[in-house]
Amino acid sequence: MIVATAGHIDHGKTLLVKKLTGVDTDHLPEEKTRGISIDLGFAYLPLPGGGLIGFVDVPGHERFIRNMLAGVCGIDFALLVAAADDGVMPQTVEHLQILDLLGIRQGIAVITKTDRVAPARVSEVEAQVQALLAETALAGIPSLPISSVTGAGIDSLREALVAAAADHTTRRTDGQHFRLAIDRAFSVAGSGTVVTGTVFNGKASPGDRLVLSPLGTKVRVRGVQVRGEVVEHARAGERCALNLSGVDAEAVARGDWVLNEAIHSPSQRLDVRFTLLAGERESLKHWTPVHLHLATADVMARVAFRDKGVIVPGGSGHAQLVTEQPIGALNGDRFILRDRSATRTLGGGLVIDPLARAARRGDPARLAAGSALERATPEEAFRELLKIPDRAVDLSHFEAVFNFTPERAASLYRSADAALLGRAQRVGIARAHAEALRERALARLAEFHRARPQAPGIQLDALHAQLCPWLAADAFLDLLRDLTDARRLEISGGTARLPGHDTTDNPADARMSQAVMPALLQGGFSPPMVAELAVRLGLKEAVIRDFLHRMTKAGQVMRVAEDRFYPKATLATLAANAALLARHSSRGLFTAAQYRDAVGIGRTLAIKILEFFDALGITQRIGDTRRMHRNFVPILGAAKPSIAPPAKKPGPQAPIVR
Repeated sequence: MIVATAGHIDHGKTLLVKKLTGVDTDHLPEEKTRGISIDLGFAYLPLPGGGLIGFVDVPGHERFIRNMLAGVCGIDFALLVAAADDGVMPQTVEHLQILDLLGIRQGIAVITKTDRVAPARVSEVEAQVQALLAETALAGIPSLPISSVTGAGIDSLREALVAAAADHTTRRTDGQHFRLAIDRAFSVAGSGTVVTGTVFNGKASPGDRLVLSPLGTKVRVRGVQVRGEVVEHARAGERCALNLSGVDAEAVARGDWVLNEAIHSPSQRLDVRFTLLAGERESLKHWTPVHLHLATADVMARVAFRDKGVIVPGGSGHAQLVTEQPIGALNGDRFILRDRSATRTLGGGLVIDPLARAARRGDPARLAAGSALERATPEEAFRELLKIPDRAVDLSHFEAVFNFTPERAASLYRSADAALLGRAQRVGIARAHAEALRERALARLAEFHRARPQAPGIQLDALHAQLCPWLAADAFLDLLRDLTDARRLEISGGTARLPGHDTTDNPADARMSQAVMPALLQGGFSPPMVAELAVRLGLKEAVIRDFLHRMTKAGQVMRVAEDRFYPKATLATLAANAALLARHSSRGLFTAAQYRDAVGIGRTLAIKILEFFDALGITQRIGDTRRMHRNFVPILGAAKPSIAPPAKKPGPQAPIVR
């Protein structure tokens, strides 16, 4: 469990941590000289049954709110400290506002310096603090009066912290990539670069290869320490130190992340929900410059609203933060906004989409997606995203936004009954929606075939545009793949058609077929070429050629050579002749000349036919000879040879034995 102090300057936060842990968290010479905390301090309290409570002591001076914000990111528990003599002070209020905006819901209100005042004053300050807490997420937390000078109440506070740690639920580490927010970076002689911070997600072990983000530098974990002790791994909810190779300490700054490369996606646009503090005198307007504090980072940004709207004091709404420099974030990350001069906390909120695009006015799908991403869990968010009409879920974006490992993502997609489509860009749609689109594709093809029976089918890009232009092209092809695998759809040359569609199945083509097919069949093994056929039938050559090409796609004829088409049955007979010739030839090999002579056609045409059979895989050329390579019947249909077996040459006469 990670605990942070909060409260006004000189209210005894650092001394309190020292009494609890024995560690003086003021480590800077200036802090020793001035007697105030300037930067973050860290200490640990070992637990009786094992484990640790990590303390982050934050500075209380208003000038060091930036450091305070870096310290309270990722904490589990707060100690709101108020001195009995001073009571509630400005930084008591501002620190509590920050804790509330960050969603901290567990803590203890500690009334310090009770040795300096009467019991009645202690009760008065306790009442002040509880009244202050009443309007926050920490309402109702217990308050404990203590004195770090006399030790009164320290044991009770320690016992309460140990009990809270025992009840604390550790953060989830499985199914998430590692992410650590850096609050310190330094170099250690003999070890190199060391960074410290809070682990927000996942876990890391020595040997892991990670990325320093947003810079993008690849690093390797050489070692992991917790409280100065070497450990096998650091996990979510722990403070730790990582010894890194691959980067110099000077290149690392507070505000950077060390994380898995899968979630290294720095962005300059964050879609957020923001709440403006009720005490603000003016509304927050479009394009207001602000300091954005997220995890340990502090960057300048501007607040953008759709239609240049505003958020009134005490109100909340959607906004987009446009940062001056890239920043890393995930869905659900909490943030604080302070004014341009960094003197006043304006409010805070929750990151919805850390990889947002430029805001578009009135985009219903965009608004629906933003609403879905605000759901309580990623599982709910994904199911809501699947419901958005005419929109596919970008799976890479979803996994990056929610920090899902591939295994956890796959489990979620299965439970949500999503159809996963595409390869270059993976997207998901509801399985029922995918099935409906497939049925619509089949219905559209049937309608098209009825309206244009002579057309071979619909061009895929046209079908895509008619059915679902919002779906990426490769995802659309994936959608149709199930139909082709089930033989409910055929795709050839960028055209989709229903199986068995015959482009010649219409009255006009039926009449054309009655004239053309007999002419081709009468031509035997040397059917007329297109030009000759046109003259013979008294038709235009272009009309004949178009018809024959459509018959080719329907499978009734096949083009063997330029402008020479054969009925499929004729080709089956020619193949049967080749098979017969091979069976009666030496070693099953025959030449083009042998085939020419056996069939009784010209040499050029015989070679064209054999090359066509080669292309179909029926024959295989071996030098100047060929052999049968595959059964022709599944390709061309059954047929008997039209030639007689070649006569066997007489061998040498055997000697007469007397």
